[in-house]
Amino acid sequence: MVESRPTWGIFGGAFDPPHLGHLCVAALALATGELDRLLVVPTFDHPFGKRMAPWGERLAMTRLAFAPLARVEVSSIEETLPRPSLTLQTVAALCEAHPAVRWRLVVGSDTLGDRPSWHRFDEVERLAEPLVIGRAGHEPEPSGLVVPDVSSTALREALAAGAEVRGRLDPAVERFIRARGLYGAAARG
Repeated sequence: MVESRPTWGIFGGAFDPPHLGHLCVAALALATGELDRLLVVPTFDHPFGKRMAPWGERLAMTRLAFAPLARVEVSSIEETLPRPSLTLQTVAALCEAHPAVRWRLVVGSDTLGDRPSWHRFDEVERLAEPLVIGRAGHEPEPSGLVVPDVSSTALREALAAGAEVRGRLDPAVERFIRARGLYGAAARG
């Protein structure tokens, strides 16, 4: 009898803040039936120098956001890796830590055009074959599954302007943001 290797997905990002579009990507990735488990990996130090909310707060928000999804774990592995955070380093470290696992890199179709800017994307693909989830407004995927086009940038702007963000952020994440005044968001009474 041949025992098959478990397949785990890696879903990385700034998660600044994590929003319902991110949850949709994770849920669809799991719904494909191709993954036994999904690791959500917040970026510790953005490779392009992008300013982000503090690591600890993004990690906490990501844990709150993804808590409702079964078979999902939020990993802090990038905290222990060299800076800046590179997908190749993260994937290689996970492959080394879990050699019996077959890895898939979960990405939204909106990121496919950015492949040339990734560090050694061909090597990333070799270690963790991409599992592409469609995103509204971008090239459709053969599956036809598409997640809404929710933007962390637009959410940060809306929070700073005091605009409504209901339906785009998990309520626990919104409460966390407002309690800490992240992104210029005011607490609501």
